[in-house]
Amino acid sequence: MLVDGSNARQPRCVPIPHGTKELIFRLANPDAVQGMNPATRIENEVAIIALASAALKHIHPRIVPSVYGWGSAALQSSPGWIIQELMPGTPVDESFDDMSLEKKRSILEQMGRILKSLQDYELPPSITGYGGVTFDETGRKISAAMTSVGAGPWDSYEASFEGRLRVALRKANQNPYIQGWRANGLRERLDAFVKRGVPALFEALGSKHDRVIIHADFSNSSLKWLSGDSANNLLFDARTGSITALIDYDFACISHPSYEFFRSFDGTGGQFRGWIGDEATEDMLLREAKIHGFPVPLPPTTEHGVQWEVVAAWEEELERLGVKRLQSMPGIEKVADVDTILRCILPWRVSNLDVLRLQSEAVIMRCRNDNERQLVRLLSRTGF
Repeated sequence: MLVDGSNARQPRCVPIPHGTKELIFRLANPDAVQGMNPATRIENEVAIIALASAALKHIHPRIVPSVYGWGSAALQSSPGWIIQELMPGTPVDESFDDMSLEKKRSILEQMGRILKSLQDYELPPSITGYGGVTFDETGRKISAAMTSVGAGPWDSYEASFEGRLRVALRKANQNPYIQGWRANGLRERLDAFVKRGVPALFEALGSKHDRVIIHADFSNSSLKWLSGDSANNLLFDARTGSITALIDYDFACISHPSYEFFRSFDGTGGQFRGWIGDEATEDMLLREAKIHGFPVPLPPTTEHGVQWEVVAAWEEELERLGVKRLQSMPGIEKVADVDTILRCILPWRVSNLDVLRLQSEAVIMRCRNDNERQLVRLLSRTGF
């Protein structure tokens, strides 16, 4: 394993700076996330780190870690590894809840500028599809399979969802709890939805050909109940309030700008979901606000509910900075419903082995049945 300047011969590596005393050695765990594609898993992360570095090069201090060396996970002799720069700072999520609204606004404004820069970056012409990124034999970055799915690349945003739905259904066939959703005639409805429903729901999305760098784990606390730590990948300097790093590009990809809002910002700006069936819930009120504008006055914030002042401040910053956001994407509501159906076909609480080991059979079946009911409601809503 090389850890000196000779690693710069690898695509997108730089020599370790003289005097470096600490760095990060990341060893890919092939069992950590089922479905991660080993053929391009490391290559995708390194390539998108390079893209993000170029997109965010004007931000000071530099917030994307340098890569000093890497080894592919495609080799049978190695699970894959990356040696990279140790970035300064502490996770934003450790302090965010205790910040004043003014300090939260400062963090949100910085997040918005990062997101705007990722959206504005002109992708190399060699990256032609939606999905992952890898290197060709000359070191040029090219489109590849989406590493979190193991399929792709696709030539359109619509095709990426159709492809992922088909992958999810194949995996559902092998799941002992889901059994391909063949009970109660649901599988026939799902197959019809993939064939005819997806194209219909994408028709109104005028921006369907937009492609940008997606981090896909920008700020997301959905794993906190499992691990005890959130998956917030933003670091900041608690003294100055400045964001110091955006790290962990394991799930990063090239996709439509809306995909970042489908996968990130839980706990800060509010992650966007499709229709859930109960129009009176706070989640549905937030969904409507993100699409049609926030009500005045804002609804009251409860202890464990939507942080209305925070999510409204996030939308204000996005609008002020000219970020492509959900309200500026006509037709995105229907695409969000496609995404929700995708989530329900293969819910991680019924398919992730680590999660399954921590849950009782009764809890697993309750999650499974809840997702079946949601699938039925969504398919009926979309005419299937």
